[in-house]
Amino acid sequence: MAGLKVGRIQGRMQPLSDEKWFEYPVHVHAHHTDYAGVVWHGTYVAWLEEARVECLRSVGVEYADWVAGGCELPVVELSIRYHRFLQMGKSAVVRTRMRKMTGIRLHWEYQVQSLDGQETYITAQVTLVAVDRQSGKVLRRLPAEIKDTLAKLPAS
Repeated sequence: MAGLKVGRIQGRMQPLSDEKWFEYPVHVHAHHTDYAGVVWHGTYVAWLEEARVECLRSVGVEYADWVAGGCELPVVELSIRYHRFLQMGKSAVVRTRMRKMTGIRLHWEYQVQSLDGQETYITAQVTLVAVDRQSGKVLRRLPAEIKDTLAKLPAS
């Protein structure tokens, strides 16, 4: 799904009712769809990842720097609920926020909605854990730098 961006797509923190979400705009191209012109389910997973990485970038974090520093945050749980299909040629917004931190587990939630917020295409939850990149072992606690940075994100 590397061809998604033309130039640099900027996300932004946006209030949604009384809660804050990070918004990441997407446009459905042919390579995002199945033969019927409907967004292929795997495309949504890529968009969730992109939105999360851009959300971190919005608070000054380059995820690649964390990886280079020895900390990976792999997905250990993923749940997606499909509400309605999204078709080629349409635009949408991926809304994300970190729901909570429990120990080394980071719980994120998502909504992919129409630009006007009137239609919800999917809702999703993703859980990440902190892993030492060299050993591949789960860390006992989040590195302080990562924990401090994540505290800057609005949570639900």
